[in-house]
Amino acid sequence: MIFIRELNQQDAGRYRIRVLDKWYIDMTLNVNKDLCCKVSKKVMVNSGQTATFSCEYSQNHINDAKVIFKERQNCIEELIHATGTLNEEGRFSISDDRHKNLFSVRISAVTPDDGGVYLCGVWINRLFYSISDKVHLHIMAKVGVSRMTGYSGGRMMIKCEHPQYKTKLKYICKESDGCSERKNPGVQDKWMENGDVSLYDDTRAGVLMVFFRELKAADAGTYRCGVNVSHYTESFTELQLNITDDVTFVTESAHLGGEVNITCQIPEEHKVHYCKEDDNHICQNISTSTVTEMNGSSERNEERVFTVSISNVSVRDAGVYWCGAETRDTHLTFISLTTKIQLNLIMAPVVRREGESAEIICPYDSIYKSKSKSLCKGKCSTRDRNTLNEEKETKTDRLTLNDDATASVFTGTITGLTAEDAGKYWCALERDVNYLYTHLIVIMNEGEEGLSSEYVKLWL
Repeated sequence: MIFIRELNQQDAGRYRIRVLDKWYIDMTLNVNKDLCCKVSKKVMVNSGQTATFSCEYSQNHINDAKVIFKERQNCIEELIHATGTLNEEGRFSISDDRHKNLFSVRISAVTPDDGGVYLCGVWINRLFYSISDKVHLHIMAKVGVSRMTGYSGGRMMIKCEHPQYKTKLKYICKESDGCSERKNPGVQDKWMENGDVSLYDDTRAGVLMVFFRELKAADAGTYRCGVNVSHYTESFTELQLNITDDVTFVTESAHLGGEVNITCQIPEEHKVHYCKEDDNHICQNISTSTVTEMNGSSERNEERVFTVSISNVSVRDAGVYWCGAETRDTHLTFISLTTKIQLNLIMAPVVRREGESAEIICPYDSIYKSKSKSLCKGKCSTRDRNTLNEEKETKTDRLTLNDDATASVFTGTITGLTAEDAGKYWCALERDVNYLYTHLIVIMNEGEEGLSSEYVKLWL
């Protein structure tokens, strides 16, 4: 069989087909410009269902038999060659509507192998076929359905498992928009942001991790978490996401070098999950802390309270923690984070006399060496911040900020202290995250003739 793709006027002419020098056929090919056809379509259908699509043909071929081919890599294969004829399996059929000049193709109980490119045409005579339409048939294989609940303002991690397709392209999409906007990492084995989610394609385990950085009511709906098995075949798990009440917010404080306990309450039937947000707001597992179970707090014992204990607290422990319930399903694991814990660190107070200088020392985790740092007082709105960006030192009025990246410490030095300088000072890092605070106590000298008394002004 000779198959000429993308016919144009230059293909017209006289051809000779010879077989082993024994016989040959001379033929003349005319290429007409036909405005009715040459259409490329995309059809998507779930595995096991029936696929239907229609193909146009010219009025000149109304009495010719209608045919359907399927493209292979280097050839084409005829599936149905006459109107109303069934193939051996009885799954393929053609029906011809001569009033509309189109015929319909029906494929019942489709399988992943049915995905591909189909060519519609007419059988002009015993030797020639004319192809009109091209149909791209995509087969969607749904392997399961899972239901999950998230909390407004909370976080959620979804782990979609495809262990048999480790290196294949994976994605998540929302069915309400027809899955037209497919989110995928773009690169493998690296966290990447895509809109309001972060994604990680783990090729070693064959898992796509999807992290919703902040859930909202609009995120509710039905999703597909899938993988492109081949160019025309996909496998996916259907996810039905429900959004409920707001998250619980807790603030905890701990002294440097001390100990702190973080508690979390989850439903009885679920596994507890604790994690800590990184600089990209992705919540990573806690690997060094000890988790201990406490007695249930509800009257019907439907919920349990868990505690994470952190000893010898350091600057690395400051930040935002989340806890919630982890649920394992057949093809995925989802973690609904429902309680947000802000852990702040407390340093010993700085005590100085009026007129002296005071140093506010802010140690930080070495991972923030190249990040911006700030020192602020009181409630610390954005406009109150004194910030170090890429420079190692900056001065404003009586305040000097200096960053020692080698020691992982930045320092704020205030000269000529007055009563108004006393108060609560926050050390802050990139993205306006306050993580450590201390109190500056200014001792005032009062009285006459050399007599003095001490006055402590503490702004909490």
